[in-house]
Amino acid sequence: MGSYAQVGRRCYRNAPNRKQLSTPSTKKSMSETPEPRTRLKTIVVFGMLLIVFGAVVVFGFLSTFSRPITTVILTRHAEKKIEPDNPNPDLTPAGEARAREIARMFGNSGINVIYATQYKRTQQTVKPLSDRIGISPTLVDANQIDELAKEITTNHRGQTIFVAAHNNTVPALVSTLSGETFPIIPETEYDNLYIVTIYRFGKAKVVKLKYGAESVQGEGTGTMVPVK
Repeated sequence: MGSYAQVGRRCYRNAPNRKQLSTPSTKKSMSETPEPRTRLKTIVVFGMLLIVFGAVVVFGFLSTFSRPITTVILTRHAEKKIEPDNPNPDLTPAGEARAREIARMFGNSGINVIYATQYKRTQQTVKPLSDRIGISPTLVDANQIDELAKEITTNHRGQTIFVAAHNNTVPALVSTLSGETFPIIPETEYDNLYIVTIYRFGKAKVVKLKYGAESVQGEGTGTMVPVK
């Protein structure tokens, strides 16, 4: 009996208990859950999708609503000879000097097209510019303001256009292009210059400035070319 008791005690001591069976690795594997990692992966995936979606939206916006700028530079013809019996006079020496100033100012402005009317004074005004940049002027009827405005906005979108016209037709064309109202240029003024910036969407912007030799300001309201 004594030997059996000793054997039983040894077996009991050597038998693994429940606490020993629960190893640290087992506890760790049971306590860990994949939920935090899954959430992180989900957040990353959705974040990347949002970035891609945002890039597509921005690209589509820029492609659809891009705004090519059309720039129209307008001026009255330079100083003309006063010849009451001649409806189509040439420029004076002062007018020729002003025409050369136009070529100096805008010779490197990237002008794509030049417009002048059927009158010599407008053609002579743009001749130095035309010779400098190698673009012959397109002649238009001085009375066809609406047609010229339509041609500029339709056929020359995104380009830079130079127009030489008359003291009543220049402000009329500026008004048509911009939607604003500009008065007739006084008969003695030859130094006015208008720059109309036309966007694909939104309102056009007009900048009026003076250039070259200063003219006598504000005298005379007559016009040589009636607008029909």
